[in-house]
Amino acid sequence: MLKKELPLQHNYRAPKEGVDMAPAIILLHGFGSDENDLFSFASELPETHHIISLKAPIPMQPYGNAWYNIYFDNSDGKFSDTEQAIASRDLISNCIDAVVNVYNANPKEITLLGFSQGTILSFAVALSYPEKVKNVIGLSGYINEDILKEGYSENDFSSLNVYTSHGSVDQVIPVQWARKTQPFLKALNIPCEYSEFPVGHGVAPQNFDELKEWLLKH
Repeated sequence: MLKKELPLQHNYRAPKEGVDMAPAIILLHGFGSDENDLFSFASELPETHHIISLKAPIPMQPYGNAWYNIYFDNSDGKFSDTEQAIASRDLISNCIDAVVNVYNANPKEITLLGFSQGTILSFAVALSYPEKVKNVIGLSGYINEDILKEGYSENDFSSLNVYTSHGSVDQVIPVQWARKTQPFLKALNIPCEYSEFPVGHGVAPQNFDELKEWLLKH
């Protein structure tokens, strides 16, 4: 299958066979990166899946993109642009619908795989629109309650599964933030597997092996 149009620019890899109603993995990159980053390990992901790596909508200088701006020098502690993050949350939700429609992906087999800011958005989409997402693989991120849809706790999460991991010496997103994810999700009766690895803001090789094993089970 050839690459088609989505609301966001993206890289695409078709499943090797059985394109009709094949599952899909949607990759969401981190702050200052682009659609080529996570797509670089598409060959390591299941050949049975559509692989779609989305490009965030906000261009940065001199290169890269963001899902929302981060103001590192803000003195009042509010450093994430919440309005932009909510807009990106809903844009990703619309992209899921488009992936189902234009690539004929299975709507009950959608996995979001994010890194850092892409993880934060993956959680926001899955908790706000759980009917659209089966699995979340969240790398080096956390749950930002400010960008969840109002009334999200009343949603039906019975089909949602989460794997999340973090570097124990992450210098960008404190590991303490990530450690709140599993208890937060368990309070919503969402199964969550959480792992830590002795790395900074990145993905250890054994981390990647573990998430692939988890994906095969789910």
